[in-house]
Amino acid sequence: MNKQLVMGNEAVVYGALLGGATHFFGYPITPASEIAHTAANYFPLSGRFFMQAESEVSAINMMYGAASAGGRPMTASSGPGISLMAEGMSYLAGAELPSVVVNVQRVGPGLGYIWPEQGDYNAMVKGGGHGCYRNVVFAPDSVQEMCDFTYRAFDIADTYRMTVVILSDAYIGQMMEPLLLPEAVKHGEHPKKWAIYGNRESRKNLITSIYMSPQVLSAHNLKLQEKYRALEQNLVEYEEIETRDAEVAFIAFGISARVCFSALQRLRKQGCRAGMLRPKTLFPFPRKAIAALASSVKKIIVVELNNGQMADDVELAAAGKCPVLRYNWYGGIIPSTETITDMVLKDTAQAAAL
Repeated sequence: MNKQLVMGNEAVVYGALLGGATHFFGYPITPASEIAHTAANYFPLSGRFFMQAESEVSAINMMYGAASAGGRPMTASSGPGISLMAEGMSYLAGAELPSVVVNVQRVGPGLGYIWPEQGDYNAMVKGGGHGCYRNVVFAPDSVQEMCDFTYRAFDIADTYRMTVVILSDAYIGQMMEPLLLPEAVKHGEHPKKWAIYGNRESRKNLITSIYMSPQVLSAHNLKLQEKYRALEQNLVEYEEIETRDAEVAFIAFGISARVCFSALQRLRKQGCRAGMLRPKTLFPFPRKAIAALASSVKKIIVVELNNGQMADDVELAAAGKCPVLRYNWYGGIIPSTETITDMVLKDTAQAAAL
């Protein structure tokens, strides 16, 4: 199969359709609007269901209904819209309903603007809404991964009965790159034994997130935590580049990882043994891999377009085995390869002088 030149946001829809998505509910918002536009075209043509909701609150609750009836629903939005969905995402987690949410991050807080940022890390990785819950969170750094992660997301959502988040950013969503589409088309299990179909057989099933007994609710929460622990054993994904002999290691995701990849190549040419670990899953987080890396390098540099949200998790994983530096940018500013290279060389020179 030949590759096609595709925008990241469009690649999400292709991955979703081939991955077995049945419903798209959404409300356009820049820089994620192309996802809804493309879905509006291709979902009906593929015999799937598309609806533009009157708001993001409506969209996430429509997902709850479709998932309860055995569907494989998805939505896509950006920061302000995702914030409106937070309550619904908590309800999905409490009811253990599979769904897929794409977040193409933009600058915040507040309305911000349409430039890229990575300030939604805590909201997506730590839960986002109320209660003790988690989402699986993939962090694509290319158009290919926008497609591939979405393609896989529906099977993962069904397997664990939870929400899978594709945490992108405006750069990855808007860029165009060659894309190789998956060849197999997935449809998922049907009917689902736990879903409600309006027939006599499924009438006994109950989809809810309200429990009137503290003991029963406690048991439900403990079951959820067991599921999240199982994910940490089965679904940790990351990429290591030039880490075998590295003295300095970048840890970054999304567009930041792409800049760091270019920076480490430049640093290598200048005699600085740089490497990189790129988390593909932000939850579950590659803690063990980071701990091992921290034991072999002189320092770790976490590069993010936020206030160091992932760096907190990196520091916990590194457990003081090496210094963890934070390189942070805000407001839609993307550091250049040269800027990061110069910062690393300056920090290395200062450390050597001490």
